Amino acid sequence: MGNNQMLLGNPKTGEIKRFLVGPKECEIIGLTWSADKETMFVGIQHPDEKRGSIFPNKYSGIPRLSVIAIYRNDGGVIE
Repeated sequence: MGNNQMLLGNPKTGEIKRFLVGPKECEIIGLTWSADKETMFVGIQHPDEKRGSIFPNKYSGIPRLSVIAIYRNDGGVIE
C-alpha cells in the first residue's frame, strides 16, 4: 500500500482533487472541524508500521498515531 490520501469532491461540477497525502501505509481517519470551522483536524493512523517510519518524529524512529490541524493562512473558513 502506498500513501493514503484525502480527496475533495465538488458536488456541483463533479470535479475531484487531492487535498492531502499521508505518510506511507497510513490511514487518513477522524475528520472533524473546530466549532468556528476555521480549523480542520485529521487523524493519521498506522504510519508505515511495517518498515519503521520516521513520522511524525524523525529522531525517535517510532511511527505514531497523530492528529494534524489544518487551517487557512488568511484565517478564513474551511468549506
